[in-house]
Amino acid sequence: MAKPTDTEEGIKIITTNRKARYDYIVLDTFEAGIVLEGTEVKSLRNGRANLVDSYAGISRGEIFLYSMHISPYEHGTHNNHDPTRTRKLLLNKDEIRRLTGRIVERGFTLVPLKLYFKRGRAKVELGLVKGKKQHDRRQTIADRDARRDADREIKARFSGTE
Repeated sequence: MAKPTDTEEGIKIITTNRKARYDYIVLDTFEAGIVLEGTEVKSLRNGRANLVDSYAGISRGEIFLYSMHISPYEHGTHNNHDPTRTRKLLLNKDEIRRLTGRIVERGFTLVPLKLYFKRGRAKVELGLVKGKKQHDRRQTIADRDARRDADREIKARFSGTE
């Protein structure tokens, strides 16, 4: 049986934060709903979002997403949204309580990894992360290069061209 694609499962990926996996060690991931205005949803459907330099924080027992950029809707009126406004994330109380403990006590950070639509609802995948040191980043690059070289070698041997 063929593996279903993202669109078959009702998931349409809008954008991913590739830099987050380079800069941080992802320890755990959570799916959260996001509170949006009408023109923000239209911009997201056009794929006009950027997660770089955005982060999530806890304020007054709620989780908010800061610095996520959603471009203004080009057909909007003077009531268009602010592109980098703070947006509330929707998680249940137990998840918020658990995340609060891990962030405050252990010094972890919440970073958005992916923004997508799931069955028509905007969702954000949050990663509970720990920052990488410079030598960790170098090791990540070295591992990626070694994997790429090994794949290239395997492909060359099986295709018959060496």
